[in-house]
Amino acid sequence: MDKLDQFLSRAEGLLMRLETILPNARPPQPDWQDAAAFRWDHHQRVLHPVPNFQRITLGDLLGIDDQKQRIRQNTLQFVRGGTANNVLLTGARGTGKSSLVKALLNEYAGQGLRVIQIDKQGLTDLSFIISLVQGRPERFILYCDDLSFNADEPGYQALKAALDGDLVTFSDNLLIYATSNRRHLMPQSMQDNLNTKYVGDEIHPAESVEEKVSLSERFGLWISFYPFTQDDYLAAAEHWLAHHGWPHGMTDEVRTAALQWSLLRGSRSGRVAGQFAKDWCGRN
Repeated sequence: MDKLDQFLSRAEGLLMRLETILPNARPPQPDWQDAAAFRWDHHQRVLHPVPNFQRITLGDLLGIDDQKQRIRQNTLQFVRGGTANNVLLTGARGTGKSSLVKALLNEYAGQGLRVIQIDKQGLTDLSFIISLVQGRPERFILYCDDLSFNADEPGYQALKAALDGDLVTFSDNLLIYATSNRRHLMPQSMQDNLNTKYVGDEIHPAESVEEKVSLSERFGLWISFYPFTQDDYLAAAEHWLAHHGWPHGMTDEVRTAALQWSLLRGSRSGRVAGQFAKDWCGRN
């Protein structure tokens, strides 16, 4: 009898997995009021709510005022039901690319904005996600963090087709916001440039170069992030010190310690400033 129970249990599990890959299978509808952020599970093809979403605000993000204004305007258009662009945020690490998307959700969740985080493997499930959100009154950002591809990865072609070129229309209540340290989302090699052809005074880039540029060009809005200046870094450190309860401001002692911290990390950014503030307040 125990063997029969084991067999039936395994058979039931197999059927459940098969149901998720059948062509007509539809993922279950989540409770969109249960949370403002969701995570796509590629293996089960289901959305999981993220109830304890990071409570960062736009006011917490310093040194990126221009980037903040551009993406905020695009998101505001989208939330209000207007037309808006898919967004690619690229550049220096730790400068607020991912935090900006989280802050936008905290800003506009009350106006119906929802964020669905997805990894690059899950991009092959775009048709499932579109079917979930199509016709819904909420506005959805499909959020891909730290995105990069090799040309043979299936998620690359799925995203490229969805952004511009697929015969199936993209849902008008869904945008893609992606962050990456790579400007064109794909590794570039010297061989790509060596294959470039020169015809007289004209330069004809190799097809491999064109292919690697074509994905990033399908994002309507590009926003670039740069390493912080020393003043931007110290301003961010002072903000996070106050956030964590430090009452004395940016004294000479704290300033020296903050600069030494950035030298040890080999970077000046909002992330490094926040890490310094946590360490300083914890010790003092």
